[in-house]
Amino acid sequence: TGRIEPNYPKVCGHQGNVLDIKWNPFIDNIIASCSEDTSVRIWEIPEGGLKRNMTEALLELHGHSRRVGLVEWHPTTNNILFSAGYDYKVLIWNLDVGEPVKMIDCHSDVILCMSFNTDGSLLTTTCKDKKLRVIEPRSGRVLQEANCKNHRVNRVVFLGNMKRLLTTGVSRWNTRQIALWDQEDLSMPLIEEEIDGLSGLLFPFYDADTHMLYLAGKGDGNIRYYEISTEKPYLSYLMEFRSPAPQKGLGVMPKHGLDVSACEVFRFYKLVTLKGLIEPISMIVPRRSDSYQEDIYPMTPGTEPALTPDEWLGGINRDPVLMSLKEGYKKTSKMVFKAPIREKKSVVVNGIDLLENVPPRTENELLRMFFRQQDEIRRLKEELAQKDIRIRQLQLELKNLRNSPKNLTPERARTGTGESLRTPPVTSRTGS
Repeated sequence: TGRIEPNYPKVCGHQGNVLDIKWNPFIDNIIASCSEDTSVRIWEIPEGGLKRNMTEALLELHGHSRRVGLVEWHPTTNNILFSAGYDYKVLIWNLDVGEPVKMIDCHSDVILCMSFNTDGSLLTTTCKDKKLRVIEPRSGRVLQEANCKNHRVNRVVFLGNMKRLLTTGVSRWNTRQIALWDQEDLSMPLIEEEIDGLSGLLFPFYDADTHMLYLAGKGDGNIRYYEISTEKPYLSYLMEFRSPAPQKGLGVMPKHGLDVSACEVFRFYKLVTLKGLIEPISMIVPRRSDSYQEDIYPMTPGTEPALTPDEWLGGINRDPVLMSLKEGYKKTSKMVFKAPIREKKSVVVNGIDLLENVPPRTENELLRMFFRQQDEIRRLKEELAQKDIRIRQLQLELKNLRNSPKNLTPERARTGTGESLRTPPVTSRTGS
């Protein structure tokens, strides 16, 4: 807490702008990030924070041909990471092996948002092609699809186990609105509600424990909150938090990091660029009693994964391992991330090489491709020089082997040169 020095250490290993970061839900000090440099990287933040700039990632993941805009950890499985790129593909990474194991290729434009249901068996996406999709991630099959022409969707979130989706977007009159959908029937939204006429993106945050939805607009200073129910009217407006400082983005504290003794049910970290600060905003239920409030703190998904990557990829679904917040969070997880050792090679998923040459669309992409090719040419030249040296060494060894006394015939030994004596051919000469 407090002002940070200008030379405060940073995680700065990417070669392009970082577009998304996500904390690992099961290992507190592991972060996934994605960037305009087309890579996804896994970072381990040391205990006590950074002491110097971190440039070396635990793991570099290359599989997208264009910049990568989104990353999401699987909610119940350890070491499964999803990434969505501007090549319109979603890759599923198994970090135990450091390779993409599945590719979802059903989008026709840039993917704007991804969200999982509670057990991670379903993935929902919003796309620039104005479609909302519910996808079975392991097969890549689209189970439901909505063509949102009247409600242009931007963000989507699964509402826990309610089998409902909530989207934020823009109406045909360019007003901000939210829509509630049945995940098994996306033909029509259950309800649509207009919010206001501002232009900033609406970020939805859902708390499955209290059934509360928080709406925060980019560039707004306020955060609205609603209660969600399974019966009509589905959405009940409660109140809003107001602030004069506009927010550029928001982060959220995991449930096990909240102050239970103060009846804190949600905590935002608000990025205020005008003041250059991150402001914590706590949502507190006013209670006079000091005892543990079980109605607002039911059992909640904890820090233990329910599945291994192989189990989930094999088709098993399992609900999250729940924990109680009554005793407060104690860091009992012994899980450690171990980066696999692997060689750089082509990335083939579903028979397609994901790193094949794709023509650049922008000047930045052209520059990145140029520098990447320069690195590759430099590496190949070094490899070629090493192989030339090795060839010369082998040639010398072969010559020495041929000239060794054991391998000389008596005739070759008498010459002293290792060459056999031959009688020159006799040629007849005619003429004067």
